[in-house]
Amino acid sequence: MITPEIVLEALKNVDDPDLKKDIVTLGMVKDVVVDGKNVNFTVVLTTPACPMKDMIHKACVNAILFFVDKEAVVNVNMTANITTQRGSNKAILPNVKNIIAIASGKGGVGKSTVSSNLAVALARQGAKVGLVDADIYGPSQHIMFDVQHEKPMMKDVDGKGYMLPVESYNIKLMSIGFFAEANQAVVWRGPMASKALNQLFTDVWWDELDYLLIDLPPGTGDIHLSLVQSVPLTGAVIVSTPQTVALADAQKAVAMFQLPSINVPVLGMVENMAYFTPEELPNNKYYIFGKEGAQNLAERLNIPVLGEIPIVQAIRESGDAGRPAVMLEGSIQSTAFIKLAQNVAQQVAIANANKQVAVA
Repeated sequence: MITPEIVLEALKNVDDPDLKKDIVTLGMVKDVVVDGKNVNFTVVLTTPACPMKDMIHKACVNAILFFVDKEAVVNVNMTANITTQRGSNKAILPNVKNIIAIASGKGGVGKSTVSSNLAVALARQGAKVGLVDADIYGPSQHIMFDVQHEKPMMKDVDGKGYMLPVESYNIKLMSIGFFAEANQAVVWRGPMASKALNQLFTDVWWDELDYLLIDLPPGTGDIHLSLVQSVPLTGAVIVSTPQTVALADAQKAVAMFQLPSINVPVLGMVENMAYFTPEELPNNKYYIFGKEGAQNLAERLNIPVLGEIPIVQAIRESGDAGRPAVMLEGSIQSTAFIKLAQNVAQQVAIANANKQVAVA
């Protein structure tokens, strides 16, 4: 006779490959119901973008068939509850589970393109996502989401007025570009720019979000220091291209987040413009800017490579048209950005688990 207790004992043989513990001990198994040989239960993943979802599902079915009854009819409901380790540190952005900085050591490596497509890729897999364009002097996200003519609305919450993010492609978006004319240069000293950035967090009603991405300006300056001092970051993603000059600056960006006074986990690196693939030759790869530069640097720094984004004309065209390239289903660029989103979500879950262990 099959019982819920026997089912749970069998599922202790299924490990989460990222968290290195079995799914029962991790509390991921819920609502076990047994009716004769029909076995039903829910597995709660740490993110809907979990790249191991299918593998865990198959392992659960096999565990019941092998350890319980080979004739059992197993129904596994895969769901997700995105983890957070914000704890009581919610004086700012209280309803946001994870805050991720997207940074680069230098300009021109496609950081904003990666940020916009990563945001949409996460949202397409079921997450609630926001994006702050923190590049005060050169905002671009309002163009990439085709909302350059929009203006944020206002909302009163408990007697205080808040700006509402502009929404596009299921992303809540806030940018200094909403408040500056296209031909108007933003000429602010560091303290003024930092104050404007803080207002994008404190004076905006973000509501509930699973991930809030922050598209930082290039380099390591006042804006970055102001951000890490005022916003509780879950981690940082570093974007680079493969050539040596870009990688040298990317290494400085990694070093900045790893400073003892900052101490923000670096979730990994993204190699943008990793290779060129002609549309008429989709299986060909030409390494214009060098090969595996980010991979080699990441190995030296002991951080993962989260994704390799190819040089595809459609990515540039999509950004200019305000339609993120990840929306082109089945394309090589969409596949690359979806894989990137899965890897980022995976690293966030690992970072949260490591933080929980450290606190315990």
